[in-house]
Amino acid sequence: MRAIRRVAINVSVVFTALFLLIHLTPLVHWYAGWLAHPWDDPRGDILIVLENDQQPDNIIGLGSYWRAVYTVRAWRGGGFRAIVVSGATSAVMGNFLHSSGIPQERIFLETRSTSTRENALFTKNMIAGWPGKKVLLTSDYHIFRASRAFAAAGLPVTGTTFPDVLKQSNSIVNRGPCFVTLCIETAKIVWYWSKGWLSKAE
Repeated sequence: MRAIRRVAINVSVVFTALFLLIHLTPLVHWYAGWLAHPWDDPRGDILIVLENDQQPDNIIGLGSYWRAVYTVRAWRGGGFRAIVVSGATSAVMGNFLHSSGIPQERIFLETRSTSTRENALFTKNMIAGWPGKKVLLTSDYHIFRASRAFAAAGLPVTGTTFPDVLKQSNSIVNRGPCFVTLCIETAKIVWYWSKGWLSKAE
């Protein structure tokens, strides 16, 4: 019983320390900001946006919604002549973009990919021959892995991002889920590095 009590106390201490670290320090905000660095607003000719999620009833998911919103804002800022939406359920995002005023003929869908690695490979096959500067748009925590995955696949892009986890983590209630998101993303980064799917630089 004494050993069990000691283990329970140690687990409680670790859990409490982790809870305080996540919720009462800038750890989550700092790490998300590091993954998003450098933070800028590059312009280009072709804007590539990565689909994130979709609800079972064919409604755009929250992650994809915000990526679509910032895609519309980037388009309205001027300069881009085409948008490529990459992901197996990219048609839903494409419909959102069109309903927000982007001409249908300017929206191109890559619908086979189910991962960031496949986003890079299939998008490269689709647009590698297109002239002009390619800009990749995705969430702040995702741009580190995504931009390097595209470069490793042979499609150099300039990365741009928006405050996703950075914005959510401003609320203490959301820091736990944000921490989990960052942990999952970190595991994916390590996996991609081990497979040689990331370039050394963006």
